[in-house]
Amino acid sequence: MKIVTINDKENEILRQIMPDFDFSAHDKKEVVGVIREMRQEMKRAGGVGLSGNQVGLDWRLFVAEIEDEFYAIFNPKITKTSITVEELEEGCLSLPEIYVPVDRPIRVTLEGQDQNGKKLKIKAGTPLSRVFQHETDHLNGKLITDHKSQA
Repeated sequence: MKIVTINDKENEILRQIMPDFDFSAHDKKEVVGVIREMRQEMKRAGGVGLSGNQVGLDWRLFVAEIEDEFYAIFNPKITKTSITVEELEEGCLSLPEIYVPVDRPIRVTLEGQDQNGKKLKIKAGTPLSRVFQHETDHLNGKLITDHKSQA
């Protein structure tokens, strides 16, 4: 498993909207194996989140680990956001050495599914909310550079 970067010849997957993950098309062993590999790759690269398309998979999945809590979220959707936003500089494993100030809501509600297909609903504040938004953006074909101010 290798992280796809904008410097790679085959990087178009970073701009694609990932289809919903179909649990019936994959066995549990495969799902668990992919989650494990993504977690290892994320840690190896020093990241806190990694989406399926960042490793060349057309799976609507991301993994994240922050404050000693690990998440593997399938078919994530941000369903609610706070009015209050905060600008922080973000980096990305797919955009080496690029950092961009990004405005994001400080609280979100994320809905999705766990590795068994069970529905999840997580209310998150900063910094977890920022990671959830960043990774969900990836699965929608959006990069941090798309947040650049037009000023």
